[in-house]
Amino acid sequence: MRDIAFLVYPGYSLMALAITAGFEVANTMVDPPPYDLHFVSETGGAVRTSTGLMLQTEVFTEKPFDTLVVGGATFPEASTPGMLAFMRDAPKRHRRIAAVCTGAFVLAEAGLLDGRRVTTHWMHARDLQRNYPKMKMEEDRIFINDGPIWTSAGMTAGVDLGLALIENDLGPELAKGVARKLVIYHRRGGGQSQFSALLEMNPKSDRIQAALAYARENLHRPLTVPDLADAAHLSPRQFSRAFHAETGQSPAKAIENLRVEGARNLMEQSRHSIDEVARQTGFSDRDHMRRAFLRAFGQPPQVLRRNARLESIDIHNETDEHESAK
Repeated sequence: MRDIAFLVYPGYSLMALAITAGFEVANTMVDPPPYDLHFVSETGGAVRTSTGLMLQTEVFTEKPFDTLVVGGATFPEASTPGMLAFMRDAPKRHRRIAAVCTGAFVLAEAGLLDGRRVTTHWMHARDLQRNYPKMKMEEDRIFINDGPIWTSAGMTAGVDLGLALIENDLGPELAKGVARKLVIYHRRGGGQSQFSALLEMNPKSDRIQAALAYARENLHRPLTVPDLADAAHLSPRQFSRAFHAETGQSPAKAIENLRVEGARNLMEQSRHSIDEVARQTGFSDRDHMRRAFLRAFGQPPQVLRRNARLESIDIHNETDEHESAK
């Protein structure tokens, strides 16, 4: 059985506990249950979370855990001397350490992120990098695994991180089963963007939302302005004017963003050739797609695919090493 400790402190965001759901479900699927969950804090006893809910905890000690998970606070604040001392010694005691959202500030303050690739919620990423410049911030990531240190984006990305940890421990099939029981799609890859093209555009009217939904479901088609206008039940002139007013983008730019987002997901999560990815997402050819990737990410599709595969290899290698050490 693997002991998982969740470090709690005053102001801890209740949403950070979402990561526990995956471990709870995994315990219902394996006999004997693979995880024993603990909630620890500097003082022990009841700790007030960000919502006012009191969470009962154990006093943290030198007891080793398989995994230590540090959740984030709504408003990150400096750690107490006791918590900093605990965190600085943590790598000596625990096999791996994970941070959900702004929990990365706690790891950074203790020096655990120096020289490592890191992510956190996009709203706080630049502050974290500025305050702790020795780390290598990758702000547009769902989660990152760098050796024994795991970091994730916002609180809901903690669910993806939890599924990745379960996959690391118990294999991909069990992690997929957990995801199904949680009624979510199998975890997003760590390299997936924190941003959604549809959320960024944030259309207000049902008609423009309908046009964008149609576009996302039909990326393989040409998607001309008349096509989109028809989906929105507007004339092409009315549609173009309303679309720009609601999204701040031209229809052509918005469609390119949707195509790039779809192509990136396929590049990172499938084995389709670049030509096939370009075809499925509506690019005229691989060169057109390459230019769009360079505009959006500053990197060509091959580099993003290679990085995603290297991360996957690192995760599976760590799993093999852990199993061999048992």
